[in-house]
Amino acid sequence: MTWLWFWWIIGSLAVVMDVTWWVVALRLTKRGLWRILISAFLAAQLTAQLSLMTGFVSSRNLPKIVLVSIVVWHFFAVACGLVLLLALGIIRACAWIVRVIGLLRNRPRATPAGANSMSRRQFFGAAAALTPPLFTVGLTGVALAQLNSFRVRRFTLSIPTLPRVLDGITIVHVSDVHVGRYTRGQVLRDMVNTTNALRPDLVVMTGDLIDYSLDDLSEGISLMKAMEGRYGTWMIEGNHDLLDDHAAFEQRVKASGIPLLLDESAVANVRGYPVQLFGLSWVGTGTGNNLLRDQTTALQMHRLMKQRQPDAFPILLAHHPHAFDAAVKADLPLTLAGHTHGGYAMLDSQHGLGPALFRYWSGLYTQGHSQMIVSNGIGNMFPIRINAPAELVHITLRCA
Repeated sequence: MTWLWFWWIIGSLAVVMDVTWWVVALRLTKRGLWRILISAFLAAQLTAQLSLMTGFVSSRNLPKIVLVSIVVWHFFAVACGLVLLLALGIIRACAWIVRVIGLLRNRPRATPAGANSMSRRQFFGAAAALTPPLFTVGLTGVALAQLNSFRVRRFTLSIPTLPRVLDGITIVHVSDVHVGRYTRGQVLRDMVNTTNALRPDLVVMTGDLIDYSLDDLSEGISLMKAMEGRYGTWMIEGNHDLLDDHAAFEQRVKASGIPLLLDESAVANVRGYPVQLFGLSWVGTGTGNNLLRDQTTALQMHRLMKQRQPDAFPILLAHHPHAFDAAVKADLPLTLAGHTHGGYAMLDSQHGLGPALFRYWSGLYTQGHSQMIVSNGIGNMFPIRINAPAELVHITLRCA
């Protein structure tokens, strides 16, 4: 119910923004073809938004191009346009005050503008009204290209405690697939084909198989089963997996036969040597309090390490990368995590949303003898990535 009210509030704000910009656009464009085109664009946006809010159509059933354009328009274009108009309004108000002061001081009034000046105002008005829709079209094209592509990011890790018999084993690390609104179709088939072409020894998935709806879980399970690890495939859960129905997600995945590690471990016999995979369950703290999350994760790790087999090589699978601190204390050599989407919007590799929200957000991190790789994820819960490309991670382990 909380999520329903949240999305109704967001949707209502979007409708208000649409109506506001429509009024503004009509005032900026006095006549002609531009007014018709802008009205048609805004009518389409408003209709789509209301259809989503009322449940007349589902986001899963909308063409990807329509869904992306709705998000780009409401989160970027119209919001920026309204902010710009507010700034211009403040500037015009200041100019009006200056003119009034000039009149009060009996300064001569400027010569009234002629017909050419009025034409200029009409041109700039039409340009101002058209810019956000044109921006939406362009950015939608960029977003669609991103949603249909990913990279293979390769790491070779030297691990002092790696048994010599395991030297050279490979892992494909899949994370944050988010099957659903934005991630569907060919990109998912490419994910499976690329994974299998890499011929990994192990395939692991570190959470967020689906974006939200359990209606997408059957496809997600099929994808997991289609990815082939020479010695097996394992997965853990992420926060998005549990948004619709926590218990149903776990029950259906386990019933499918896919090993789902929920604060438990499994042992893979790799080249005749035991590799123990530990999986952390997602525990929502209900707040953004990192200290509380760290304390909760430390308790999970303490219980999980009671299962540790001294002769096995351990690998921790955690959705949230902050689990790395607990893994370091437990002297685990390798942790694989996701959740961050690489920071989603980054100025460069070190500055952006990633470091603002997380201690670890993308790539390789090392503390002492412990190493962690955080995947940018292959799927999307938002259609725009900036300097945080979607990825499959290919890892080769080597004896130090």
